[in-house]
Amino acid sequence: MNKPQILQVGPYPEWDEAPLTASFEVHRYFEAADKAGFLASVGPNVKAIATRGELGASRAMIEACPALELVSVYGVGFDAVDLAACRERGIRVTNTPDVLTSDVADLGIAMMLCQSRGLVGAEGWVRDGSWVEKGLYPLKRRVWGRSAGVLGLGRIGYEVAKRLQGFDMRIAYSDVAPKDFASDWEYIADPVALASRSDFLFVTLAASPVTRHIVGREVIAALGGEGMLINISRASNVDEEALLTALESGALGSAALDVFEGEPKLDPRFLALDNVLLQPHHASGTIETRKAMGKLVRDNLTAHFSGQPLLTPVL
Repeated sequence: MNKPQILQVGPYPEWDEAPLTASFEVHRYFEAADKAGFLASVGPNVKAIATRGELGASRAMIEACPALELVSVYGVGFDAVDLAACRERGIRVTNTPDVLTSDVADLGIAMMLCQSRGLVGAEGWVRDGSWVEKGLYPLKRRVWGRSAGVLGLGRIGYEVAKRLQGFDMRIAYSDVAPKDFASDWEYIADPVALASRSDFLFVTLAASPVTRHIVGREVIAALGGEGMLINISRASNVDEEALLTALESGALGSAALDVFEGEPKLDPRFLALDNVLLQPHHASGTIETRKAMGKLVRDNLTAHFSGQPLLTPVL
């Protein structure tokens, strides 16, 4: 029996490549020098696209695969997949939620601690001899007991808030409506109002056209010169121009970011700032989570082609 043919948009870890190849006939788009020609050649036989959250699947790619039945996303974010094109043709879409939730939340908390306590600079202070020559490292700011806002109380936002409780923080959140499970935390519908009462603002909501630049000039101004913005969601949720201007002027105290517009080629203005912690979009980057993500991608593909219900459908 012939294996289903799939289009693999970007590379996966080595431990995922072998089982993927064993179960499917894999066409590796990312290895093709002439991608348009490659897509024109293999597209008519492709039944599924295996992609990554930041790579997605464009309308042009989807239209080049007339037999396409499924787009399986390695990652929780699916905003880079043209969902409208998929709906038009009845193409199913899956992602890999839950398995990465706790690791993403962990990194958000780690970024808050690292930036607030100046851990990167403090290590440099030791390594370059400043501790010997200049004495104690400059004082930083505490975390415990302060105010935190969580913008988007979905899976990841909830895990972030749970962790913040361990620091005896005053926690509030914004979402489309109050959550029954979050009665211990204050609900504030307006993101600007949430930012105005927060020392730390975590951006954890899913990206969509509705949430684009939800963290704009007003939210950033409300967070203020003592506030910190932590983004572990999607770059599109934050107005980068407004963020950079505020960081440069001191209107915003600091930021800790794992996502950027146009990544990995981020705006060079970020590199000139000493009040921003920069991370390479690796919030889910643990061996355990990445193995679970790869397995869930394959399990969704296998379920589809064996006529079983999808494990984590988006569409």
